[in-house]
Amino acid sequence: MSGILTRTVALGVKSLLLHKLRSLLTTLGVLFGVSSVIAMLAIGEGASAEAQEQIKQLGSQNVILRSVKPPDDAASSQESRLVVYGLTHNDFSRITDTYPWVEHAVPVRVLQQEVRFDERVMHPRVLATEASYELATGRMMHEGRFLSATDVASVANVCVLGYEVARNLMPLSSPLGQRIKIGNEYFTVVGTMLPRVPLGDDVPLPGADVTGEVLIPLSTGARWFGEMQVKIRAGSREMEEVELHEIIVHVDKAENVERTAAACREMLTRNHEQHDYEVIVPLELLARAEETKRIFNIVLGSIAGISLLVGGIGIMNVMLATVTERTREIGIRRALGAKQHHIVFQFLVETVVLSVGGGLAGIILGVAIPIGVEYFADMRTIVQPSAPLLAFGISVSIGLLFGLYPAWRAAQMDPVEALRHE
Repeated sequence: MSGILTRTVALGVKSLLLHKLRSLLTTLGVLFGVSSVIAMLAIGEGASAEAQEQIKQLGSQNVILRSVKPPDDAASSQESRLVVYGLTHNDFSRITDTYPWVEHAVPVRVLQQEVRFDERVMHPRVLATEASYELATGRMMHEGRFLSATDVASVANVCVLGYEVARNLMPLSSPLGQRIKIGNEYFTVVGTMLPRVPLGDDVPLPGADVTGEVLIPLSTGARWFGEMQVKIRAGSREMEEVELHEIIVHVDKAENVERTAAACREMLTRNHEQHDYEVIVPLELLARAEETKRIFNIVLGSIAGISLLVGGIGIMNVMLATVTERTREIGIRRALGAKQHHIVFQFLVETVVLSVGGGLAGIILGVAIPIGVEYFADMRTIVQPSAPLLAFGISVSIGLLFGLYPAWRAAQMDPVEALRHE
């Protein structure tokens, strides 16, 4: 049996090599179909993994409350106005005093201040917060230490730099112990952090850099910068008063996250006359990201599957033409004693050779494309082991499926009529 199979495969390969260009073009349809399946799934998997990793680093047991400025109304046309909105210290106290499953809550104020060191100037996010910020956000230190409870209690002029700020202000030396100017006050750098994980809807303040942050004690921020910020616009002056821009609520168990989010929404709705806040739940974002990943993979897989389908139609078209060209050969084989299943097997072997050859080449190209995307576009890609196997299996199946009809048609030929064919 193995000898017959070997001879049939050799005969099929020999027949395909008689028309090299036609066989190559037919194989290309399968090749690009397989490679597109692998590449699309790899790119989609990489993008999804990146998003999920960012959301996880925000803290799956956190609930993030943020102040949101309400839409401008008719008063915006006035030359000078005061806008009071957002989270308050009373909101913070209600959360820490009311909900027993909250391990700790972290208040955060965002200050729009210039940061200067020698001749270098930046406009990063200046965050006034407390020592528990590091624990709640899972931030990792690069050098030195984070803010301490003593810093907050003593209203110390100390700061921690984000990685981007430290790299831009002091690219050639360690920032530890250096004094930088924030606004009109000098602060001593006690530590630097590794890069932060941004949330997708993070929007920098007007005039602020997109990346980078500096953290100072909450009490120090209140002492030197107050709770009111003045924004000068063309023809008007707008003053904003926001007590807290963000409250990070860390919950004891993941099961209590949804419960905490619902309680916070109810509390804020009850105590705020206008909708000047938002509640972000990373756990919900993670669930949405996983669902988006599933839909994304289905869409990409379907698009790539169409490419394989086109390749399969190309195989059928070529094999039908081959059957017509080899009608006399089929008649001779039948006259010499070949059965119908021998003819079917012969032509199926040829279609499988085409699809397997295209599939193997497609796997190589499909793995190379994500590597190229990752290298040149700096985009993360992940080739799951199942993707090449799935794509190859589909290509072989398509070869068999679209080769059945031409093989069956060849086997149904009348040997006498086939011998008469010129």
